[in-house]
Amino acid sequence: MMHVVIKLNELLKEKGISQRSLSRDSNVRLATINEMCKQETKYLPLDNLAAICEVLECEIADILKLQKNH
Repeated sequence: MMHVVIKLNELLKEKGISQRSLSRDSNVRLATINEMCKQETKYLPLDNLAAICEVLECEIADILKLQKNH
């Protein structure tokens, strides 16, 4: 079985951007970004994902990864 891994936390560290800064610049709630960083997100609106990608200047594949369960 496969599951989606959100790599946002690693990407933010790599780019030196805080969750708060990303929230402000993308207009995505800080709580939503925090849930994504902690792998607790069950629902991810596409407009939020698009806004995050725009701010981070990245592709969706840089944030989401499909991984096999062990």
